[in-house]
Amino acid sequence: MPICPWAEHEPGRTYHDNEWGVPVHDDRVLFEFITLEGAQAGLSWNTILNRRAGYREAFCMWDIDKIARLTTRSVDRLVKDPGIIRHRGKIESTIGNAKAALRVIETHGSLDAYLWRFVDGRPITNRRQSMAQVPAKTPISDAMSRQLKKDGFKFVGSTICYAFMQAVGMVNDHLTTCPRWKVCRRDA
Repeated sequence: MPICPWAEHEPGRTYHDNEWGVPVHDDRVLFEFITLEGAQAGLSWNTILNRRAGYREAFCMWDIDKIARLTTRSVDRLVKDPGIIRHRGKIESTIGNAKAALRVIETHGSLDAYLWRFVDGRPITNRRQSMAQVPAKTPISDAMSRQLKKDGFKFVGSTICYAFMQAVGMVNDHLTTCPRWKVCRRDA
């Protein structure tokens, strides 16, 4: 069976076959993906996947508390780090988003509870047969984007939120012809 066409080449293939669309409930991993999806804005996803290890190292293995404590001096250092996208605004937003995430965790108990409430705690399984049927955003990603922005997050537009939802399994957008569609449906 053919896989989703966007994942025919590495590193996208490995990511597609092992992670994309699998429900995630770990706050660190959720924060990682919100960061990576924001970093991807204007770039290819493979560019981000090729720098994923660099991001883990640069951002304290996704320890939200530690990221929130990074300083202006840290930003100056990270802007020179070839292991990540060296965009000052995206780097600063990661630190600001960590601070926002800590506030959300304090209020909602976890980033997981806060984010998964947008899909009532259960993945949405779509039945798309072609990439042309996959939207860039939905009313749910619009609502998530509005709330994240209200709560102080940056680089979280609706398109980024929808890509995030796909990545962390809130939405199963594997094509029905892809073997991963059934696997991710079972994981729900």
